Amino acid sequence: MTIRENIARVRERIDQAAGRAGRRPETIRLVVVCKTVEVERIRQAIGAGAQILGENYVQEAQKKIAVLGEEVDWHFIGHLQTNKVKLAVRLFRMIHSVDKLNLARELNRAALQQGAVLPVLLQISLSGEMTKFGAGEEEALAFAGQMAEMKGLHVQGLMTMPPFFEDPEASRPYFVRLRKLAESLAQQKIPGISMEELSMGMSNDFEVAVEEGATLIRVGTAIFGPRL
Repeated sequence: MTIRENIARVRERIDQAAGRAGRRPETIRLVVVCKTVEVERIRQAIGAGAQILGENYVQEAQKKIAVLGEEVDWHFIGHLQTNKVKLAVRLFRMIHSVDKLNLARELNRAALQQGAVLPVLLQISLSGEMTKFGAGEEEALAFAGQMAEMKGLHVQGLMTMPPFFEDPEASRPYFVRLRKLAESLAQQKIPGISMEELSMGMSNDFEVAVEEGATLIRVGTAIFGPRL
C-alpha cells in the first residue's frame, strides 16, 4: 500500500467510525504523525491531502519545516522540554502536550514575547503509568483555572495517551474518562478556556477514539508503516 492509499484508508475508517457514533466526519481532524519519517515520504503525505503534521521533537521538526515550509499546520504532540519552548512557539500552530504548570508559564511568556496567542491542550494522565506525562484528573480544574490567567495561551481542550493495548476496545474507558472530564470542565465556564478539542487515539485505537468524541487523532504507523 502506498502512503496515499494508507491515508485514504484511514480517512475511510474515520468516516465509518463517525457514522457509527452519529458524528459528522468533518468534525474529526487527522494529525499525520511524522516522527523519524524522512522528508520525501512526508511530502507524499502532503500530496495525498495531509493538512496537519504532528511532531514529537522540536529540532527534528525545525529541519523539516525549513524544507517543507508552512503550507500545512504543524502540531507538537510530544513531551516538550522548557528549554525548547521559544522555538516551539515559533514553529507550531498547536501544542497538544501541556502537562505541567511551569511548562504552561514558559509557553505563555514566550508567546507574549512573540506577540502570539498559542492554542494548547492540557495533557491528562489517566493510566497511572510512570512513563506517561500529564496532569491527573483531580488536578485538571485547578490547572485550567491557572492557565485561564495566561493571556498568551488559549486552552482549547484535552489530550491523553492510554496504555498500549492489542485490543483497541481496552482503550475505550480512557477515552470515555477524557470526554467526561472535558464535559465537566466545560460546565465550569472558566473564562478563556474552551473544551472543543479532544486529542486522543492513535493507529491502533483511533476508531474507538472517534466513537468516543475525539476531534484530533494522531496516526503515524497506519500511514507510514512501522518505525525502524
